[in-house]
Amino acid sequence: MILPGTTVRVTNPNDTYYCFEGLVQRVSDGKAAVLFENGNWDKLVTFQLKELAALDPTVKGKK
Repeated sequence: MILPGTTVRVTNPNDTYYCFEGLVQRVSDGKAAVLFENGNWDKLVTFQLKELAALDPTVKGKK
């Protein structure tokens, strides 16, 4: 389930933000506004919920 505060990854391979990870800010009408923060820029982008996958915060990436 994707709710505000959930970390998500973009799963649509045809999207510019494919594989980017961000934080959901709000959810409405089957869409989610996702905030991407990277160094000196922030970007808020809206996606269909089916284009996103929730990430498990307990799983660490490779080092």
